Amino acid sequence: MSAPQLVVHRDKELMAEAAAARLITRIVDAQSSRGAASVVLTGGRNGNGLLAALGSAPARDAIDWSRLDLWWGDERFLPEGDPERNVTQAREALLDRVPLDPARVHAMPASDGPYGDDADAAAAGYAAELAAAAGPTERDGVPAFDVLMLGVGPDTHVASLFPELPAVRETERTVVGVHGAPKPPPTRISLTLPAIRAAKEVWLLAAGADKAKAAAIALSGAGEVQAPAAGARGRSRTLWLMDEAAASELPRSLYPPASA
Repeated sequence: MSAPQLVVHRDKELMAEAAAARLITRIVDAQSSRGAASVVLTGGRNGNGLLAALGSAPARDAIDWSRLDLWWGDERFLPEGDPERNVTQAREALLDRVPLDPARVHAMPASDGPYGDDADAAAAGYAAELAAAAGPTERDGVPAFDVLMLGVGPDTHVASLFPELPAVRETERTVVGVHGAPKPPPTRISLTLPAIRAAKEVWLLAAGADKAKAAAIALSGAGEVQAPAAGARGRSRTLWLMDEAAASELPRSLYPPASA
């Protein structure tokens, strides 16, 4: 796994704009070299802020949206169209305004979908979809995502992997149902750390003073069970994209920006 690199921006707006520009570059590079790109989206204010910034970016048309696969790192297990679902918010922020191939938008199942209210069955179904999309050389049961984005919670959670809960300890499955989450709704679906670590690049988004303590804990040697964000690493690159407020409790020795 790659060591974390930090990029600290002045404020959350600049962070979102810079992250959107960075994402456009990564997608275009992947499409140029391989014909397609694969990205895992995250919800929350930082993930949705990035999508909104991407929608306003002049270079967004450099992306061939029809050759982009979109996945999700986690989802609130709620009915289709619920405003709290990550996919609903992503559609409002960007997805409904760009010419995506619907077959390449891989939303996690809803609680009124084919698996009913069985979150564990829905997680297994998503794991099967990931495995079907994985290439013959991808041995982790998931595609080698070009970029996998994660928001960082104030408690250091990423996706729906919360400190000390069973999901963060999972080492075999790629997707799990999460029960009893400490923030509503309590039932969710989430990629596990093994699936996250299959990505080429993992980007952790942290903006706001409420994320400062979590960032300091995760970047100061904490274990992944106690601080799940510490275990989110990419194969070739791990980027923490932050604003100054979120970085305010980090030791200055961690501040050097990552190379482009």
